[in-house]
Amino acid sequence: MAEATTQLEVDIKQKFGEDLDDNLLAECVKLCQIHNLSGEDLWYKWEAVRFNRGPSQFTLKDVAEVKAKIHRDLVKANVAKKFARGNLAGPQSRQFGMPQARGGGRPNLGAGMGGVGPGTPAKQQVRVQDGFDLPRMEEWKGPVAGPSRVNFVGPPTDEEARKKRAYRYMYEKVSERSEVLDDRIDHFGELVKSYYDIEELGDPSAVTEEDTTVVGRIVLDAESASSTGPVKLNEASLMLESSRMMGSGARVPLRFDPAVKVRRGPRNAGGVGLFPGAIVALTGKNGGGGAFVASEILSLPPLDPPSEGLVKSETGDTSFSMYVACGPFTPDADLAYRPLQTLISMLKTAKPAIVLLIGPFIDASHPSIKSGDVDAPPRDIFRTELVDRLREFLDAAPGSVVLLVPSTRDILSDHAVFPQCELPRALCGDPRVRLLPNPTRFTVNGVHFAASSVDVLFHLRKEEFFKRAEEVDPLPSAAGSDAPDAMASLCRHVLQQRSFYPIFPVPHDLAHEVNLDVSHSELLYLSPSDDNYDDSEGREDPTRARCAPDVLIVPSRLKYFSKTVDSTLAVNPSFLTKATYAVLEYAGHTAPGPAKDRMTVEIRRLEG
Repeated sequence: MAEATTQLEVDIKQKFGEDLDDNLLAECVKLCQIHNLSGEDLWYKWEAVRFNRGPSQFTLKDVAEVKAKIHRDLVKANVAKKFARGNLAGPQSRQFGMPQARGGGRPNLGAGMGGVGPGTPAKQQVRVQDGFDLPRMEEWKGPVAGPSRVNFVGPPTDEEARKKRAYRYMYEKVSERSEVLDDRIDHFGELVKSYYDIEELGDPSAVTEEDTTVVGRIVLDAESASSTGPVKLNEASLMLESSRMMGSGARVPLRFDPAVKVRRGPRNAGGVGLFPGAIVALTGKNGGGGAFVASEILSLPPLDPPSEGLVKSETGDTSFSMYVACGPFTPDADLAYRPLQTLISMLKTAKPAIVLLIGPFIDASHPSIKSGDVDAPPRDIFRTELVDRLREFLDAAPGSVVLLVPSTRDILSDHAVFPQCELPRALCGDPRVRLLPNPTRFTVNGVHFAASSVDVLFHLRKEEFFKRAEEVDPLPSAAGSDAPDAMASLCRHVLQQRSFYPIFPVPHDLAHEVNLDVSHSELLYLSPSDDNYDDSEGREDPTRARCAPDVLIVPSRLKYFSKTVDSTLAVNPSFLTKATYAVLEYAGHTAPGPAKDRMTVEIRRLEG
């Protein structure tokens, strides 16, 4: 009991501040114990109480108001229970559905009970669900997951990790958003200082005589954008935003010297791509002309190469095959899911160890869904067209694993923002089907994978401004790396910026595709800002790996491809409605070196 009280005090102090008065803390602990609340629950209730009052100090008066709110909530709940008579799946009143006697008399009880006359014991009528009860998935009674053919390690599934991913959205504060954006600039500032051995970074808004190195975010000049409507980033509309710590958060126009150079960039790239939200490191000076003139662009430090550590397998065989398909899984013309049926038929024959399916599964933007022209609820469609068919494949391929990554367009997801938590477990109780968040990182036999359903490549292609520059000290191309091209450069932005979605803000005409929650942007990072690779219980957590992924899966409406970008294999399998999917074959830990050297990717077309 004492330990629980101590933990509760720690949670309350974490939310309300370490300087909380002892009497106030005792009252809070007592209130939480009486009503079975956590420190976070108490914080949310106080937030609801003071919603219309603005910022204020937490006092004993607030505790009394929170008590009153809890009491009102309990009264409302009890009133609601009073009106809910018995099982909601049955009649809502005793006269519900009973035929009335002619002439307005008492209801004919016998007619409502199958014609049983007065005085005859009535046989209890079992009613089919009449629509008042929400459908619930039955407890999984099928086969339990047997020994897997691969060693799969996904995101943590403990309660704390799930709660972090299923955060409350539409609850952002301006202060929290700005703090997250500032922290990202400061984090890259420390990386640049260490990578280039720089003692101190400068302020781009400060007038200096000598060159200085600055780190900031590329933003679009608001005046040029508002005067002519939405415009694409260009050299005349470039601005550089610093953090509050390095430059008081000031924005200054950014100009480039005619002889600008790019240092430690990829060989033969010919310059560097810029887009709103990109973090950049520049060398130059503000000579008093109201703009920072960059003479050199410093490439951001690359992610650590993927680990080459070996993973032990029960069978000694670490090779595996993996099929990757991305939604939509049915064309706009119908909801028959014929492309998915064809794919699963092929899976039953090929029996791959891993199947990765990326949403949307039930697309909220599908014409039939939008118009309501459906014969079954979306939950039933999901179970019939996806879950039941996947179980048939899993029964035919023992030891295989299916991974499902949702999309913000999934109508069954109750988390309509990005980053997005996994689909509700109630949708599929089969332990052989793993539900993953969006975006996600996981490992299979020690091979690191990263995947997201958002079309970040198309967004980058639309917003990118390419600045040509002379190369200085270019990095040597990795063995087997493809020659620089447009698609490889877009994938390199994701890796260099260390984010599944490095653009900020979301392009106005594409905002309906990405409902971005800036306050939780840490869930979008490819690499965390700290050095901890394990979760709270000491288990290996691939979502916190500091290395670059071996495989980066970025589905896009752009043409499908498979390219080696530095030490990462980037794959765009396109969409299954375009009749394409990807097949990955890993030869196992047969030789030293990165996993990409022992992996082949083939983009196949759907037949039939």
